[in-house]
Amino acid sequence: MKTSLSLALTLLLLPGRWRAALPVPDADDGAINLPPGFRALVVADNLNRDPASGKNTDVLRFLSIAPNGDIYAKYHRNGLVALSDTNGDGRADVIEKFGSGPGTGVSVHGDWLYYSTRTGVYRYKYTPGELVPKGEPETIVSDLPAENAHDAKSFAFDGEGRLLVEVGSPYNVYSKPDRQFGAKGMDATEFLKTHGGFWRFDANKTNQVLADGFHFSTGHRHSLALAWQPVLKEFFMVMMGRDNMNTVAPEFYDDLDNAERDAEEMHLLREGVNLGWPYTYWDPIKKARMVGPEFGGDNHKRDENPAYDKPVIAFPAHWAPLQMAVYSGTQFPEKYRGGMFIAFHGSWNRAPRSQQGYKVVYIPFDKDGMPTGRYETFADNFAGREEFVNTRDARFRPCGVAVGPDGSLYVGDTEKGRLWRIIYTGETNTLSRRAVATLPNFIAPDDHSRGSQLFQQICAACHMPDGSGVSGMQPALVGSAVVAGDPNTLIRVLLDGPIKALPADRVKYSNQMPPFAAAFNDNDIAEVLSFARRVFAKGTSQITTEQVAAQRNR
Repeated sequence: MKTSLSLALTLLLLPGRWRAALPVPDADDGAINLPPGFRALVVADNLNRDPASGKNTDVLRFLSIAPNGDIYAKYHRNGLVALSDTNGDGRADVIEKFGSGPGTGVSVHGDWLYYSTRTGVYRYKYTPGELVPKGEPETIVSDLPAENAHDAKSFAFDGEGRLLVEVGSPYNVYSKPDRQFGAKGMDATEFLKTHGGFWRFDANKTNQVLADGFHFSTGHRHSLALAWQPVLKEFFMVMMGRDNMNTVAPEFYDDLDNAERDAEEMHLLREGVNLGWPYTYWDPIKKARMVGPEFGGDNHKRDENPAYDKPVIAFPAHWAPLQMAVYSGTQFPEKYRGGMFIAFHGSWNRAPRSQQGYKVVYIPFDKDGMPTGRYETFADNFAGREEFVNTRDARFRPCGVAVGPDGSLYVGDTEKGRLWRIIYTGETNTLSRRAVATLPNFIAPDDHSRGSQLFQQICAACHMPDGSGVSGMQPALVGSAVVAGDPNTLIRVLLDGPIKALPADRVKYSNQMPPFAAAFNDNDIAEVLSFARRVFAKGTSQITTEQVAAQRNR
């Protein structure tokens, strides 16, 4: 109590009227690490939890802060949540869910609260002091393409108030098959007319469709981190780089190449820019644009096409950039003003190597509105440990980041629905308050069988070496009723893919497994399924080649 009172008095004495309004931070800064002078408090927690069941039933995505300090967040599965601090202690004491529909984006812009679903952008009339908007939302854009992956629709507004919306690619690389050994690239000319880019719309015109928009940029894989730079008067974005290079071409790429050699690319998003997907990727080690293995790349062949833009910053592979925000406040020191913060969700595709990138980074910009070419970690320890392979071992995963009207920085977490407010106090005696735990990780044992080899080559990257899957993306094999259940159903899942083999009302994941009937023979399928059942569903029967053949020929 004495420490909190002393800190509160210190804040009141610091210059600037905004200082008096700053809340007292948590003793442990909400379990995250920050630079000296910064502190944090948990504004709300367990926002993913259903009060009735006590279980996490949704996933918190992007954030937006209203001019009065109210907080709006989009849920991944259904609707939005509004939060308000009515007594000024920095904690949300009013939390109300509203709206419907899955999605990611949200933004208070002018007199409207905009949000996105998988297929469109909508808006509520925003009235200051009215936490939950009244009335029904208007449809701004609808019927946007949305397939089984990369269907989140990020959006932002330019200096004239026009709306920029992304339509991602549902593919890792536009190839046949996708994400599999020996995949061959296809001509993406027609595909890129409706996917893999940004489209610009009139933010005040209702009932638009893709054809009504201006095709602003192309050659994207998936790009959720998007922000307008008011000095340069241009957009910046960060594209999520490709996966599975060592799966597609193990003769040229190993697991270290897959873990390190395909950057998350930050670009100046000028009108007409082409980022080179699906034909290329950016190698942050070689600092070069490379030909993808699906298109004849061999880890050495460079792409010199001048039409493909070079990134202004190449972030490490698989960090998964999500929301990005310009620091428009004055609470933080001068060096932060006009720069950008990015929430990195953290990797899932570095296995069997340790996962990385669960952090918020800061990118300095110069006086002309351009990034200086470097970045620094601003907030970390979200994962709660330094070395881990299984993404489920991460305590928190950053997703949303937004700047409040007083200059505080808000960060949201997808795993439990925690919401932090980061403030600058100027304290010079802050020390690390947390110890990072490193726990052993289980990896499926290699019994030197053909099934074990196939599992490590094909399955482990998505389902994790310990079979635990990735939350919301790939299902766990441990405890799976499909793995332990009827052998014929399991075989059909691998032959035909889960979309055809499993019931329509099954739990769905954002990364849909493709069919493997054309990629593997009956014996290989029997071997890998038998290995999965030996390790993750002990006591179940093995799968025979004859059983696979019977299902293939049914």
